[in-house]
Amino acid sequence: MAKKLNMRKRYELLTRGLGWETTYQPKEKVFPQETYEGIKITDWDKWEDPFRLTADAYWKYQAEKDKKLYAVIDSFSQNNGHLNLTNASYINALKVFIQGVSPLEYGAHRGFANLARQFSGEGAQIACQMQSIDELRHVQTQIHTLSHYNKHFSGLHDPFHMHDRAWYLSVPKSYFDDAHSAGPFEFITSISFAFEYILTNLLFVPFMSGAAHNGDMATVTFGFSAQSDESRHMTLGLEIIKFIVEQHEDNLEIVQGWIDKHFWRAYRVLGIVSAMQDYMLPDSPMSWKEAWEIYFVDNCGALFKDLARYGLRMPKFHEQATDEAEHLSHQIYTAFYQFSHAAAFHTEVPTKEKMDWLSEKYPNTFDKYYRPRWEMYAQMEKEGKRYFNMGLPQICQVCQVPMCFTEVSKGKPMDLSYRVSEFNGDKFHTCSDGCKEIFEHEPEKFAHAWLPPHQIFQGNCGGAEIPDVLKYYHFNPEDGGDYKGSTDEASWKAAHGIVDDENSTHEKSA
Repeated sequence: MAKKLNMRKRYELLTRGLGWETTYQPKEKVFPQETYEGIKITDWDKWEDPFRLTADAYWKYQAEKDKKLYAVIDSFSQNNGHLNLTNASYINALKVFIQGVSPLEYGAHRGFANLARQFSGEGAQIACQMQSIDELRHVQTQIHTLSHYNKHFSGLHDPFHMHDRAWYLSVPKSYFDDAHSAGPFEFITSISFAFEYILTNLLFVPFMSGAAHNGDMATVTFGFSAQSDESRHMTLGLEIIKFIVEQHEDNLEIVQGWIDKHFWRAYRVLGIVSAMQDYMLPDSPMSWKEAWEIYFVDNCGALFKDLARYGLRMPKFHEQATDEAEHLSHQIYTAFYQFSHAAAFHTEVPTKEKMDWLSEKYPNTFDKYYRPRWEMYAQMEKEGKRYFNMGLPQICQVCQVPMCFTEVSKGKPMDLSYRVSEFNGDKFHTCSDGCKEIFEHEPEKFAHAWLPPHQIFQGNCGGAEIPDVLKYYHFNPEDGGDYKGSTDEASWKAAHGIVDDENSTHEKSA
């Protein structure tokens, strides 16, 4: 009787000896992207995937997870689980997630499918194929989960169209466009290591915990269904970095440059997450600053101590990112508040309870710099002058965030951070030393960035007036603006029997 093969042996049969051995065409023509970045691979057989997943095991695990996930989604929908949320303002965090993050999952699906074709090593091909399928599954489960909310709330109806056009969604889109337009080794360093390994916990863990704190068990379930996949993705990112630098000494400097670049680019994308976490969750389990301390300062500090044996160091400008943890969410959400009339989500002045929570979490900065601003906006709103910025902001040429950051690392937290570079006789504006350095390393690439305010001024976004632009974005009139008085607030109150009068808000008596 034949002895049953163990997981390692089955994985070796899957990933060794099944590669494409070229005959009538040279290898560099069959895998044209594998060499032009300057990365030297001497032996793909030294690639080892710690998970060693085979196809039969993969489908079994994923089928079990999907069975549990869709049972929860079905139960949530049948029992009108959305009525158990803290309140409808929480939905704005889901709007930003489905508009900004879910399309990135699909972008990752496409990117890793391309990597599976461009890498000649069988082990890396299999790992990338499985991650590609994972990413497609993630975007599908997110759409299926949040489709329930689309029946009851605004701003969730066309996220992929919005993602390709809207001004605030150009921030995550430009990051993935940057990675997609690079070579395969830079792409996997950008997505698998700089984003997945270093920073993904800052997105998924606090956000899913926040969903639980606000009664959103459907979102909790799709998040944790994805987390076992994320652990594989993080491991892939770590292993590919180690593999590349072990293959040839010339690879080290190239990889370190990519880590520096894509850490900063991914960090700027996560500024949106900081605003979601601190301001859009009515009940937040932790602040952005606390999450940064745990998942970056502590965890990544330990990671790079381990990677020092390979010659790798912490990403450049990480100290500035840590300095900004006291300020990031407040600055990003202020920009959202000013421009939410041109967005597919609602914003509002933080409640007294939320501001007291922010004071507790940011004792060194919130009361000194940001509470007075919110109190001013609250007074303006009380006087019927709710503030909306009706201009178009200057945005960074690289990260595409409006120029809202300040010179925190220079001890000037009220001075706007602003940098200028020149290329081919034109001036280009960036928000920080990190973005300036990225631009000046690849000016030919970033000079061609698609910048929403510039495109609006040129008439390429539906027209010159705000209604024309919002129609181009597929935004409806009820999608944006202030949460108070919105259709979301009105439908929430109606569903819970809440009546407003001039002096109080109370529930109808039975």
